[in-house]
Amino acid sequence: MKQKNVVKQPDKLSSYFKAEWSILLAITITGIIYNIGLLASPWFEGKLAQCLFDIFGKAKTFSDMLRLVVAYMVVIAVVQLARYMKRFYVRRFGNHINRNMKQILYRTLIHHSRAELESENIGNIITKAISDVDACSEGMRKFTTEVFDTGVALAAYIVLLFTYDWRLALISLIFPPISYYIAEKLKVVVQRNGAAAQESRGRLNAIILDRVSNALTYRVFGCETQRNIAFEEHLNDYEKSAVKANIWVAAMPPIYQIISMVSVLFIIYFGSRNILGNGWTSWDIAVFTTFISCFTKLAIKSSKAAKLFNAVQKAEVSWKRIKPLMKLVPDQVAECIVSPDTLEVRDLGVSYFENESIFSGLSFSARPGEIIGVTGAVACGKTTLGQAFLCEHPYQGSIRFGKKELSEFSNVRRSKTVGYLGHDPELLSETIQNNILLGKNTEIEPLLKAVCIDEEISKMPDGMNTFIGNGGVRLSGGQQARIGLARTLAHPRPLLILDDPFSALDRQTEMKIFQHLQELAKNSIVILISHRLYLFPQLDKIIWIENGTTTVGTHKELMNSCSEYSDIYNLQEGGSDFESEKVGFDTSHSECNEAE
Repeated sequence: MKQKNVVKQPDKLSSYFKAEWSILLAITITGIIYNIGLLASPWFEGKLAQCLFDIFGKAKTFSDMLRLVVAYMVVIAVVQLARYMKRFYVRRFGNHINRNMKQILYRTLIHHSRAELESENIGNIITKAISDVDACSEGMRKFTTEVFDTGVALAAYIVLLFTYDWRLALISLIFPPISYYIAEKLKVVVQRNGAAAQESRGRLNAIILDRVSNALTYRVFGCETQRNIAFEEHLNDYEKSAVKANIWVAAMPPIYQIISMVSVLFIIYFGSRNILGNGWTSWDIAVFTTFISCFTKLAIKSSKAAKLFNAVQKAEVSWKRIKPLMKLVPDQVAECIVSPDTLEVRDLGVSYFENESIFSGLSFSARPGEIIGVTGAVACGKTTLGQAFLCEHPYQGSIRFGKKELSEFSNVRRSKTVGYLGHDPELLSETIQNNILLGKNTEIEPLLKAVCIDEEISKMPDGMNTFIGNGGVRLSGGQQARIGLARTLAHPRPLLILDDPFSALDRQTEMKIFQHLQELAKNSIVILISHRLYLFPQLDKIIWIENGTTTVGTHKELMNSCSEYSDIYNLQEGGSDFESEKVGFDTSHSECNEAE
């Protein structure tokens, strides 16, 4: 994914302006033409007023007025053309900024580890990715617009006012700065209310996502009314916070304009004296009309400048929220296919929180073609061990694949090394075929047979082209697991992590799939996480995890050295799976030896 204009330092706003220098140059040229051309309007208005006065006095004729009108229309046409070009390039600038920011934020988020993403409210992440970027880019666009429409125009109007009467100009310019001062003092209030509104929006997004994602659960357990009430509470909170945030932005500009327009009273008084000949200078009707028209436009522009301050402050709130995520992620260069190799794990441990270890001291090795079983009590760290090979959580000790530390692999190389099937296969709202192949051009029938789902799919109305809904909602749990396993096998990797892939299957189907797995993954190292042990005698090694400690050995060795493991295995072989799970995972009387 390449950007048209590269932003070299995405955590600095100036970098976005530098990346769009060519567009800013076009904005500068057209903006100067437009804003200097604005001076023609009050000048022509004054000339037209004087010409009308002279026509009544028989000093000029209608043809003189017509020439002025035609010249006025030509000048206005040129000015408006420059205005159109400037606004076109300003909009283009704003769109490019918005696109670049969202692209950078997207790349940053997709390269975050699962632990980093889960540490933040998902609604807040969505708000940052959409609303905050929109607010920030809009603030930058308005700033760029007002630099010319307000800054250059104000400077031009001030020069014109000083040309006609510098004393009256000084008096007239006393009040507009007061509106700027008020806007600056309100900066803290605007930022505080803006930040509160964005936080409230994030919470509202989160509860909407939760309500939609878990709609069936809330319906089954009769919690819909409760969740609807919670939604209304969050909606009301957002409405109140949004009103408080917007009132300062929307309600203050009229007040700024009123303050700026106070100077008109002084212009009328001292300007009339200039016309009567007893003021600081001598004026005619044209000059008086031009002066008051020029100041009126200046006052309107100054109120927009104060409004701009509020818009920029609102954008500043959003920028502070997204700035930590604005990081340049280098393009991942495609690497060659990773060949099968040995796996060496030494003193491996994982901790979610400081001084709280899930397990530690795990050491084992494996070669291509071996299947390593992982089992243990509920919540002992089996899934965490599987995710350690994805580097989703920081780990202690060493995981070396092919004599190189796994955490030192690039994201692309790690993805080509480790295949993973978790508890949730994370199916897409797509067809069965697209869920398995993910764009890969390969035969799908052997994969469907390998996971024993080919007959079931053949009976579906659209076969492999059947849409399965969001998360595979139209499939049973066993079908979801087998589709996920087929996808994993369709993209072979030297190291495969399978987290309880057979939990929703009957024993006969599980044994068939396992036989196929042994053949399809004969060149890979497979780490099979499961709480059902009747396949474990066929595995090369077994890792038993309990109370933060680990034991590694063959099935026979663990049967002799670990009474808890042997008890569970015997129960599963002699009784129902349900009873064996209920008894087997009570680990309060374990006699397993810890791993050396």
